[in-house]
Amino acid sequence: MSYLKAAQRQNGKFLNPVPTHFTSGRDMLRLLPEFLFGRRKREPQPPLPHFRTEKHWYNQPPESGMRITWFGHSSLLMEIDGFRLLLDPVWSHRASPIQFAGPERFFPPTIALSDLPPLDAVLVSHDHYDHLDETAVRGLADRNVRWVTSLGVGKYLRRFGVPAERIQEMDWCDRLKLTSTRTGAELELISLPSRHFSGRSLFNRFGTLWASFVLRNAQRNLYFGADSGYWPGFAEIGAEYGPFDLTMLEIGASNPMWESIHLGPDRAAEAHRALRGKVLFPIHWGLFDLALHEWREPSERLLQLAPQMGIELWMPRPGSPTEFQGMPMQSDWWRQPSAAAQRTVTELLTAGG
Repeated sequence: MSYLKAAQRQNGKFLNPVPTHFTSGRDMLRLLPEFLFGRRKREPQPPLPHFRTEKHWYNQPPESGMRITWFGHSSLLMEIDGFRLLLDPVWSHRASPIQFAGPERFFPPTIALSDLPPLDAVLVSHDHYDHLDETAVRGLADRNVRWVTSLGVGKYLRRFGVPAERIQEMDWCDRLKLTSTRTGAELELISLPSRHFSGRSLFNRFGTLWASFVLRNAQRNLYFGADSGYWPGFAEIGAEYGPFDLTMLEIGASNPMWESIHLGPDRAAEAHRALRGKVLFPIHWGLFDLALHEWREPSERLLQLAPQMGIELWMPRPGSPTEFQGMPMQSDWWRQPSAAAQRTVTELLTAGG
């Protein structure tokens, strides 16, 4: 049985590639006291320093050909052999439909949207507020770049100001070849199934598609997992499209009650191996309080698992454009560096230009 096929619908709603359990309202009510009163352990204490991305750092291309700036959670700027791709950009203060309530950022955006370097494309994996952000879309809508997203999500991009002719929606297993108008560099995107859901309210769940993506060119083969629970399709993706130089998989916002739609560190490690990944880049953590675990727990747990499972990790500091050379790297930024130490790092990066 192959899991790699176009998305299916039932009664007008998209279906997951395998049967998937969703937490009931009664289950969520049981968790409500912990949500309300356990907040302190789920947020950095003391607050994190203000990580910064200086725009002039992008004046020079990466020596290795590939550089990634992780802005926290699942927001990334990937420079891949001359092609610049921005993934799931979230710049709002809260991952919420309203900006006076909901999960707040642990640290401000590391760079203004207007200071981002010229882009070739923006990829939005699905419509949840921690991946599709109105502030970011409106701030980038007047740039002459391609917008790539999953089926149905284009309506939000158009509502937020992106011209329809610049939007490409993808079904599972669709392929799209992009060419940079700046450099002529090429990048192929392949949209693949993931095990998750969609919806920007309680009343429109499953109305748009969610997906993971292969990003590749002649030199690189990368996997962006976006949001997904564990499922047998990881092994099929690895067999069909792997091995991957880098897998970007979610480790945060996890809980045993919703393990069918989120990985967490243990399942991310298993997925990485099933995908035939060489190096694992953990994403979807470190910026918002979206679950019940202590905020550093996903990263610390993954650090325990990695040597036991023979997994190499790539864990950059937020906001720092970091070259990926196929080797593991760990910054330990979440272990509360002092403001003075952060200033020293910024000064060193600035001097290195």
